[in-house]
Amino acid sequence: MIAEAGHYALVLALALALIQSTVPMIGARLRDPALMTLARSTALAQLAFVGISFMALVALHVMSDFSVANVYENSHSLKPLIYKITGVWGNHEGSMLLWVSILALFGGLVAVFGNNLPLSLRANALGVQGWVSTAFYLFILLTSNPFLRLANPPLEGRDLNPVLQDPGLALHPPMLYLGYVGFSISFSFAIAALIEGRIDAAWARWVRPWTLMAWMFLTLGIAMGSYWAYYELGWGGWWFWDPVENASLMPWLAGTALLHSAVVMEKRNALKVWTVLLAILTFSLSLLGTFLVRSGVLTSVHAFATDPTRGVFILLILCVFIGGSLTLYAWRASSLKQGGLFAPISREGALVLNNLLLTTACATVFIGTLYPLGLEVLTGERISVGAPFFNLTFAPLFVPLLLALPFGPLLAWKRGDLAGAAQRLYAAGIAALVAVAVLWAWTRGGAALAPLAIGLAVFVIIGALTDIAERSMLFRMPLPIALRRARGLPRASWGTMFAHLGVGVALIGIVCETTWNSELISTLKPGDVAKVAGYELKLDAISQRQGPNYGEMLAHFTVSRDGRPIGAMTPSKRSFATRGMSTTEAALMSRGVSQLYVSLGDTAASGAIAVRIYHKPMVLLIWFGPLLMAFGGLLSLSDRRLRVGAPKPAKAARGLQPAE
Repeated sequence: MIAEAGHYALVLALALALIQSTVPMIGARLRDPALMTLARSTALAQLAFVGISFMALVALHVMSDFSVANVYENSHSLKPLIYKITGVWGNHEGSMLLWVSILALFGGLVAVFGNNLPLSLRANALGVQGWVSTAFYLFILLTSNPFLRLANPPLEGRDLNPVLQDPGLALHPPMLYLGYVGFSISFSFAIAALIEGRIDAAWARWVRPWTLMAWMFLTLGIAMGSYWAYYELGWGGWWFWDPVENASLMPWLAGTALLHSAVVMEKRNALKVWTVLLAILTFSLSLLGTFLVRSGVLTSVHAFATDPTRGVFILLILCVFIGGSLTLYAWRASSLKQGGLFAPISREGALVLNNLLLTTACATVFIGTLYPLGLEVLTGERISVGAPFFNLTFAPLFVPLLLALPFGPLLAWKRGDLAGAAQRLYAAGIAALVAVAVLWAWTRGGAALAPLAIGLAVFVIIGALTDIAERSMLFRMPLPIALRRARGLPRASWGTMFAHLGVGVALIGIVCETTWNSELISTLKPGDVAKVAGYELKLDAISQRQGPNYGEMLAHFTVSRDGRPIGAMTPSKRSFATRGMSTTEAALMSRGVSQLYVSLGDTAASGAIAVRIYHKPMVLLIWFGPLLMAFGGLLSLSDRRLRVGAPKPAKAARGLQPAE
């Protein structure tokens, strides 16, 4: 009965999405407030019904109702409760239901918190949101129904993919989807603006919080996915340039450009056409990521679907929304009036440079990801585009971006003073040169570019701190007064500082881990000692234990340094009999922000076991950086200026009717 209730709730959500996608937009065309107001109630009702549907699927998994095909294929009665719940979105059908649930959630949030929006803009934006929801409801009901019953229910399920039975799965997909789907709000606002033919600074003020929220979640989702792959897959890497990894990176790059472009539009009423295009492209890249994961064109640990029917359906959705939105953009963009002019050396100019480099980097990843797929479709020839291509093309684009990063906040709007900004960055430049010199002396004969990259990261970090120091007049006024000025700064200024700081911190982690990583691959028996990077790891014993739904072999290591024990590590291998699969559970020992990493390989007939041991200096900074970036986004989101309407010119203010 629960499955049927969930299915019918999904059908009702589809019906409400159809109403939401048509009636309010007709009302906006006819200027009928009653019809336009219907968007709010239908969005909230749709959220309620899709929420019921999602909770029904959760209940079926928790109850281990194997008469439902989705539960049978992806669950097991002995599986721990947390994995029964996270198994809901650890498969294609359930993850798509999570997708539309989050889509409905964002629509509901706009309905609740969009009372300061013009009524027609809210109606059109929620109408576009309704069209997106309708497409994905149809996709689920026609090709990916999670509530299908089995005629002869089995007594036990096939279990969830063992690789996905990890706490990281509890947060990574929802965070990633909150990012992907969150950009649908920016997309809906952009299409609504094109339909109305009117866009101004107030529009940018309304769009920016939603874009910022999506960007924050996508940043955290990518970082969590990277860390999950790092410790769960046992290969010791944190980024492989996998096509599905790239599919999440592309909307992040475009979304970062959109955030900065929206600032220019809000402050200077400029870059209107470009900002609207970025809003369309960012969500289009999110849809592209959905296609890559669920179309069956890729074989990846991240990919779910292999049914070509689903791929064709999603490809049709892509063509409709991406093609339709770009066609509307080409038709209506010329009617949008451009804003104020600015000099190339200005804060606007720095943000434009930021946009050019970010979008070029995004285009590079796009080409490197899709070119092999397109070539295979056209010629049947398979080629591999891997890390060497992306490292050689992507990295050089970020060098000028990082060099320009500290200058942007120090330049004035409209016309800036580059020499004055450079003078204020003397301390950052000197600190960077000192870092380069020290590292060159310390790593004589090592990688030549690594010290330069670390120096660049130091320049970004000190440059971010310089902006706050300049605003608070830290070195020009008594310390108590400077601290009061710092506390009085807008939260968005602090948010910018933390976000830029995070970029520099992550760069230090990336350079240190990739340059000075130590690796040892060996075969050990109990009593043997392995040495790596000054650490001694003694294999004390190998033991077996039984988990809830798996058998596990554990290796017990004692870790010493300079003859003094400092801890123990217990890597393991788990065997899941139901699936006939095994996973490697790496052991991690953090030493400051560096880590020792041990994973197990195969066991020899002699009783020896293959081990892979790494020492990864500063590796945790790779994920600490994105946390700082997301925290900066949260500070900016809490800025009061994002919760009030932007000042509107008198002409633009006339005729705008606020939503009720």
